[in-house]
Amino acid sequence: MENQPYINQLFIGKPKTMGDPNAKKLMDKEWTSGIFKEPIHYPVMLGKEGLTGDGQADLKNHGGPEKAVLSYAAIHYEKWQSELNNDQIVAGAMGENFSIVGLDEFNVCIGDIYEVGEALVQVSQPRQPCWKPARRFKILDFALRIQKSGRTGWYFRVIKEGIVKEQDKIKLKERPYPEWTIASCNEVMHERKDDMDAAAKLEACKYLAANWKETLAKRLNGESKSIESRVYGPNI
Repeated sequence: MENQPYINQLFIGKPKTMGDPNAKKLMDKEWTSGIFKEPIHYPVMLGKEGLTGDGQADLKNHGGPEKAVLSYAAIHYEKWQSELNNDQIVAGAMGENFSIVGLDEFNVCIGDIYEVGEALVQVSQPRQPCWKPARRFKILDFALRIQKSGRTGWYFRVIKEGIVKEQDKIKLKERPYPEWTIASCNEVMHERKDDMDAAAKLEACKYLAANWKETLAKRLNGESKSIESRVYGPNI
């Protein structure tokens, strides 16, 4: 098939500690994160918990079977560089594992199953940006910018383990929920908070990750939670 989506680059990395514990400015203080990934140019095993050699620092909010692979559309970086006037924000900057050509938030859906190399992966949830990209690039409201732009990326869970490599084609095998694109999910979660009908329909999506279901269920029960700790964290 012409124009088949593919992995443009693969990224892995173990958590790193950066910054100065004695810094006066909060954005300069010491912090630990797995956001600093490096491109790899060899085949690598994709297991249930992610790529061999990859890791996360905050295992409560990152990693695990429902967040085995963070994927991001390579084309988004042109917009970030232009909007922020920063040519350092390049592929890998969001901490993604797969930098993908041919897929984005408008043509990827919850529950999609793709064949990638020897592996089968399934879309589990959009990425909800946290404060760490902001700390990395010293842009205090970067998480909010990512969220509002809709250029969030998404996570895969792994259905079948196997070897993957850069330039592997990404072949759609199943699409049970064509109505729930990543863009649509982001809209319900972040922009249409008063639309309980939409929240209920999304919460009922069989293949949506449990943490998203839990957040939506709380909304339906009248509970709300501030996003400040997620988007700003220790940066303020």
